[in-house]
Amino acid sequence: MPRYKFTPIINNNIEFYEFLRKNRQVKTNIVHYGTPVMHNPSAAERATIKTAQHMWTFGDRFYKLAAQYYGQPEYWWVIAWYNGYPTEVTVRKGHMLAIPLDLEEALVILRAY
Repeated sequence: MPRYKFTPIINNNIEFYEFLRKNRQVKTNIVHYGTPVMHNPSAAERATIKTAQHMWTFGDRFYKLAAQYYGQPEYWWVIAWYNGYPTEVTVRKGHMLAIPLDLEEALVILRAY
């Protein structure tokens, strides 16, 4: 499931963006995703999900962990979101990550908001 599955699709035909449509040679409107609003899980929500602990080491990547734990590297963002890291650059060597073992259960928390 892609991370934008529950994000609204916006049909942008606002007059303010007319100059963009002209520059892009679009005659009617531009269809795009709205900005997803995500929150990091609370301590209570984290307590309900079984996780594996992983110590971040040199060479680790979120997509590699997602491939290892979920068999699908495209779910890298779930591990980043669950631990509150916007990018891999913000994770330091030696930090402990909690990796939700049940992907569907973690996504239920995300859909609640």
